[in-house]
Formats: sequence, structure tokens, C-alpha cells
Amino acid sequence: MLLLGGAATVEALTGMDYRLASFLIPWGVILYTSAGGLKATFLASYIHTVVIFLVLVIMIFVVYIKYFSSDLIYKFLDKTVNYSEEECQAIYSADGTVATTFYDADTYACGPVPKNYDGSYLTMISADGLMFGVINIIGNFGTVFVDQSYWQSAIAARPSSAAKGYLLGGIVWFAIPFSLATSLGLASTALMLPITASEAGSGLVPPAVAQHLLGNAGAVLILIMLFMAIVSTGSAESIAVSSLVAYDIYREYINPNATGKQILWVSRVVIVVFGLCMGAFSLALYEIGLNLGWVYLFMGCVIGSAVAPLWFLLNWKGASGKGAVIAAWSGLALALGSWIAAALITSGELTVASLGQNEVMLTGNLTAIVSSAIIHVVYSKFFDPTDYDFSELDKNITLVEQDLSGLGVEEHDPVELDKSFKWITRRGYLLTLVLAVIWPLSSVPAGVFSEYYFAFWVLISVIWGFGAATVITVLPLTESSAEIGAVLSGMGCGPKPTEEPEPTVEKIATVDMEKTSNGTDEDSAEVEAPAVPTPAVKIDDAGDDSEEEAEC
Repeated sequence: MLLLGGAATVEALTGMDYRLASFLIPWGVILYTSAGGLKATFLASYIHTVVIFLVLVIMIFVVYIKYFSSDLIYKFLDKTVNYSEEECQAIYSADGTVATTFYDADTYACGPVPKNYDGSYLTMISADGLMFGVINIIGNFGTVFVDQSYWQSAIAARPSSAAKGYLLGGIVWFAIPFSLATSLGLASTALMLPITASEAGSGLVPPAVAQHLLGNAGAVLILIMLFMAIVSTGSAESIAVSSLVAYDIYREYINPNATGKQILWVSRVVIVVFGLCMGAFSLALYEIGLNLGWVYLFMGCVIGSAVAPLWFLLNWKGASGKGAVIAAWSGLALALGSWIAAALITSGELTVASLGQNEVMLTGNLTAIVSSAIIHVVYSKFFDPTDYDFSELDKNITLVEQDLSGLGVEEHDPVELDKSFKWITRRGYLLTLVLAVIWPLSSVPAGVFSEYYFAFWVLISVIWGFGAATVITVLPLTESSAEIGAVLSGMGCGPKPTEEPEPTVEKIATVDMEKTSNGTDEDSAEVEAPAVPTPAVKIDDAGDDSEEEAEC
């Protein structure tokens, strides 16, 4: 989906053919992902995210500090909705006259906004806005629950870090749609740029505003930002898909005794194939006539039916595994059926435009998430009662290599894990309630925002954007300072950190495992070997690495 909008933006800003861009962009993902794997993805994602937020901060600064202010944008937006049709025709014309106009009310934004309170942009009372909000929530529920990259990142991280990291990550991520829309999004309408509805649906609003305000420099910044987003997301998806194929298909059904090298080879092949498939699929959607906005709204219809079954499987011991599969597929069928039926009822025809209406997309999205939940509960209660023991989950997970590096004793402690679960659950529900319910509802009494209310709104978006950029840049470096120092020390062959004591062989007590297991020697069973600190540079069995460490 991101590639669909990315290729359109590259074509608009550089003139490169969409088809060529669709296949060239994935190669940036394929090369470093297949070579570096998950660790390269994590490192690159950090760098990409820092660049994305740097451009975001620049755009906020340009719109609300360098060129305009919240008061000016407010006045422009207020004036925009008061234009008559004749004035709109004169604005969107070749020479400023009605005679040469190319204005079309369904194509360009000018005049009162249909279905908005008082026809204003400066309000939260919007029928289309409400429908889009519900569609957005359902669709993003699907992307998080069904997207393997989220699960993979959570599994790769320490449990305590994952709980806090995902919550903080959600808060930081919100700055991208919130701050970017408040700056570049509102500026496009306030400045009355000739952006068509189709171009807006393809994601061309940010590049159009950036190029209008900063010229070629703005276009370059948006291209860099877009490339970072596509490559970061694409690498995560490539690793996720390759892991599913390598572990859940290849090792599970084809080669149960696969070694690490064999799984790595399969993963690399899948990454290349998936990258090429991304380009082909993006091109297919483009040729059909679908843009980024259309696919984004449709996303929940396809994957929303998997949300409730996955939720039940993770949190309800009575959830049926077979029922989850039946509910997901049945929900998908019902969602597509209701989606098509809604298009026929509202428009009497099946076209890209009729199927892409908010009311139609909302019908499909709601049917997907609600029907699958009902089907799964009914099936689990009456057809396949289950009493699953979650303690059995870990026993059925096998590792290719027994690598538990980075996991301390507390990471295996059920009490600590339960604390992390309760910590993230309470705060997750609270944050969801604030962002999805309390905040929107608290803005309803304001009706059309006053100039001061809008200024406060802009202030929050600016603080959120700058704060998120600071957190996402500084916090990872701070939390990983010890590891970064150890790596740099090892690369430079410098002295090991003083706080890391040298292992002493004499202090390590041996334990008679045979006697301990038979319970015949209680004294030896109580003896524990102290943990041996990990050296700054990992020493492999190979002689070269050992010699290099000895030289350092």
C-alpha cells in the first residue's frame, strides 16, 4: 500500500514512470534486508525514523513559523469555505476568469464542506470524518493484529522493553498523521492549491505543499521522507514474510530438521521474491485504477475479520482454534458481500468510485470485525468448547539455536511478566480511550473552532511533533549506551568496560548433576555457578576470531 503511494509521488516529483518506480524502490529493501536480516532492519528502521521525523519537524517549522502562523492558516481556512461557486471558478482557472475555469466541485476543494458542521474545515463535527475515523480504527486494528512484523519485533525484544516500547511507539507514531496533517494537510486547503481529489487520494498533498513552499528543496525532502518510510516498512514486511515461510512452512512441513543456514537461505530467497511481488502487485493496483486512499479504506474489509479471533486466542482460554479460522474466513466473506451490496444499494452500479464511498467502505469494515467476533464466540461456546492451558504455549515453541542472549532472569519470571502485562493493559486501554473517544468528544461542544481554540490545537500538534522527534532520536541511544559503548570498544580493540569484572575460573563451583538430579547430595545441589560476564567482543570457535581477540 505504501509502495502504491510512493511510486505515485516519485512519478509526480521526478517524472519517473510509475511502473519503473514500482520495481526500483523495492530493490533498496531487498539488498540490505537479505544481507543483514532482522538486526539490519532494526538498525535501519531507527535511522529511517530519525530522518522521517527530521523532515516532519522541518515541515512544521516552515508552515507555522517561517511562512505562516496559526492565525493566518485559520483565516485562510475560514475564507475558503465562504467562496461562492463563481469565485471558486475564477480561482481555479487559467487567467483568473470564469471563462477559462477548470473548476469542478467534485474534483477541487473550494467552498463549504459537505456533511461538515456549518460547512467548515475547523470542526470535529463531520459525518465523513466520523466514518473515516471508524474505518481507520478497524483497518489499523487489522494491520497491527495481522501484520507479522509487529509480532516479530515484540518477540525479538525483551518483554519489559516491548511493553513500554510499543506504548511509547504508538504515542510517537501519532505525531506523523496528527502533526503532518495539521501542517501540510491544512496548508494545502488554506492556500487553495490546485490538487484534485484523485491526487489527494494518491498521497500527493504533502509533496505538493512542500514543493510550493520550498521549491525543489521541498520536493527532495519529501522524496527522502517517503523513501525512508517505504524502505523501513518494506524491510520489516520482507523479514516478516520470510520468517513465516521459513519457519511456519519450510521448517514445519518441508524440512523439520532444517539447520540455521538452510533457514537463512530460504529466508533470503523469499525476501527477493516478495520484493518483486510487491512491485508487481503495486503495478496491478495502479492499472486497475486504485490509489492509496482507496486501498487504505478497503484494508479493513479484507483483514478486519482476523482481529477478533486473534484477540480471543490470546486472551481467552475458551477460544476455539478451529473456530478462529472459521470466523476469520466467514467474516471476510460476509464483509465482501455486504460491501458489494452496499455499493449496489447506494449507487446502483459497481465501479471503483461507488465501491470507494465512505458509507460503503464503512459497511464492509464493520461487518468484518463484528461478524467474525460473533461467529468465533458462538462456535467456541456451542460447537467446540475449549479449555486451553496457556502454560503449554512455551513448551510447543522450539528454537533453531538456543540463543537466549539479552534475556535476564527477570525476563523468565512469570511474576515480572504478569506485571508487564498488567502495566501495558491499563495504560493501553487508557490511551485508547483518550485518543479515540475523550479527545474527539471534547472537541464537539466547540462547534466551529474559534481562532484561540485552533491556535491551541496547532500548539499541541507542534509540541507533539517536536517531542516525538526528540524521544525517537535520543531515547534509543540512551537506553543502548552500554551496548553501543561495548561495540565501539570492541571495534577499536580498546580496554573492556571497567564495570565488567573479568571471569575467574577459581570462583566457579562445579556441580555433580547426576547426584543433584537423584537428590543424593543436597549440599552440591545448593551450589550455583556465578554468571560469567559476556566479553565485549564475541569469540567464536573459529581460530581467526580468537586470534583477533588475543591481539586486542
